[in-house]
Amino acid sequence: MKRIVERWDIVGTVLLFLLAIPAEYYEIFSLLEDQTISFRQILRVGYGDPDKTRFSKDKIVLVNTDEEFFKEYKSYPLRRTDIGQIAENLKFLGAKVVAVDFLMDFPSSYGEDEPTAKSFKKASPVLLVAQADIVDGEFHRMNHATPTLAAVTEDGYTNITSSSSIVTSLSRLQVNPEIASLANDWPYAVKALGMYYGIEPTLEGDTLKFGDKLTVPLDQNHNFYIDFPALPTGTKFLSDSVGLSAMEFIDISDLDEDEIEELRYWIEDKLVLIGDTSEVSHDWFDTPVGMVYGVEIIASAIDTLLKGSPLRPASEQKEVIVSIVFMIALILLGLISHPTVRAFVALIIFAGWIAYVSIIYVTVGTVYSMAYMFVAGVLSFVMINMRYYLVEMGQKTMIKGAFGQYLSPKVVDILVNDPSKLSLGGEQREMTAFFSDVAGFSSISEKLTPQELVQLLNEYLTAMCDIIANYDGTVDKFEGDAIIAFWGAPLTQEDHAVRCCHAAIDMEKHMINLRVKLKAENRPNMTVRMGINSGLMVVGNMGSASRMDYTIMGDAVNLAARLEGANKFYSSGTMISDSTYQLAKDQIEARELDTVRVIGKKEPITIYQLMDKKGQVTGERAEMLEHYYRGTAEYKARRYSDAIAHFIKALEVIEDDGPSLTYLERCKEYMENPPADDWDGVFNFTSKG
Repeated sequence: MKRIVERWDIVGTVLLFLLAIPAEYYEIFSLLEDQTISFRQILRVGYGDPDKTRFSKDKIVLVNTDEEFFKEYKSYPLRRTDIGQIAENLKFLGAKVVAVDFLMDFPSSYGEDEPTAKSFKKASPVLLVAQADIVDGEFHRMNHATPTLAAVTEDGYTNITSSSSIVTSLSRLQVNPEIASLANDWPYAVKALGMYYGIEPTLEGDTLKFGDKLTVPLDQNHNFYIDFPALPTGTKFLSDSVGLSAMEFIDISDLDEDEIEELRYWIEDKLVLIGDTSEVSHDWFDTPVGMVYGVEIIASAIDTLLKGSPLRPASEQKEVIVSIVFMIALILLGLISHPTVRAFVALIIFAGWIAYVSIIYVTVGTVYSMAYMFVAGVLSFVMINMRYYLVEMGQKTMIKGAFGQYLSPKVVDILVNDPSKLSLGGEQREMTAFFSDVAGFSSISEKLTPQELVQLLNEYLTAMCDIIANYDGTVDKFEGDAIIAFWGAPLTQEDHAVRCCHAAIDMEKHMINLRVKLKAENRPNMTVRMGINSGLMVVGNMGSASRMDYTIMGDAVNLAARLEGANKFYSSGTMISDSTYQLAKDQIEARELDTVRVIGKKEPITIYQLMDKKGQVTGERAEMLEHYYRGTAEYKARRYSDAIAHFIKALEVIEDDGPSLTYLERCKEYMENPPADDWDGVFNFTSKG
């Protein structure tokens, strides 16, 4: 039970994936799910099998009224008698079914219903539009065409609604079981196909049937996915490729036999949809493939049914298997302690899962739910990282409690000799502040037991503090694995910057030997970053009357902490400010890194990498620096191509030189995205490091 509590992130991951099941059933994230359908459908029409995504133009044809039609017609809207005449002519040309996508539920003000009904009777079978009156999901009644027209036609309802209340993206068509049982009415596309087959549709549970001709499975909400077809290159709308102008069919009495036969070729034995594709009609909707006219949605739905509804939801068994595999992969991710590696592996897991469900959608037509697993996966990854963060913070708190009272013996002696320093207050003086931190501490802490971790930290901190004491520095405090120290107080030290730099150099050399030892003992590797800054600071005993610390504070102290973190950007080990460099340059070797603005500061500062004591940089390091400085000179002159050549030469000498690698990547970036002409050459940090 204790181990389960400790790995609450794994328990949380399992619960999230279990909660995704009812969330999917009740379509809680339908908006996000619709976006994933849109993404996959675009891939399908672009890269799917052409035989599966091609529109059935041998069975369906559109007769549409667009802008060009109304320019020639010289009136808007299309008169009912002309609609009837078009239907009558289409029947004469051999149309199997004439489906009219115009709502005619109010009597004509011009007495057109009677002559239109006569034309529809001659064109039979004709399908008109009805509207289902649905309030709060409950069916009330059906609004049919006017009685005169309804007497000679059939109808189907065109209510197609989005599964999201926020964005009306139409990706599915619902066969309402209540309407089917109470009113024996069907969606327009379903009714049209039934008339084409000469069969009345039936709904048996979650299955839509057209006699022995066709069986279409529906999802738990009686929906089927509309498989919007691929369009020929250069066309934006379906009506552009399979549509004919209604003007061709208003009056065919003057056509000769060849012209009649040509029209018959396009119409005979087909289901003909008459609809409005003019912009003024506003009869268009957002779909997974973009904006589509209403009559085109109907055509796509009929085409989908003709093909047996190729887009089908994955079975519950398949959904569960894929979800379990995805969940187990994320649980195993929780065993990776290194944050960068963990993030990279997470990226691979998510990319692999997205690729799988997308490829299956495109090639097979199986629709896996993406939004729900994605949300569960992201939240699981956040929990896993949160646990690692809390573990690291817990380890740092434990270490701080064990070592936080450590002070330099000299400070203790001064306090014994002068008890007045225990009072609250402080003074301002020029000093040098030092910050250090162990890189990747969380990874180290995960690999060791608490006892082993304490032993390793004791060994490391003792050695570092001994070096600080050798150069008469004061250890301010420990913050987890971090060390904060300073020079210049309580004893006045004119060479405080030199002492701090020499101590840091000795620490780096000690860490080289310590890493060799740790490797031999099969213990985790340790790398330390250090930041140093000199300037005016407030120093003194600060705290409460019962507990106080001899510590430092001020902007100069904060800058030292920023420089320690900034080492990440350059892999520079120890970074010092320009103020420290000016005070210690005669006693140290340091290379200029950059001129930067740190977070929270407007004024730029020059930063350096502390390399060694004076005169100690020779051999490969000296050769590398020669190329490095040539590279930075070219960089400042904005000759990035020449700079890259020099940084490459520097890396040929020392292949893992961090600053050279940083500048190499930055020059490449600036070659593609040059800085502004008025750039002052200052690099702005966007994070604290």
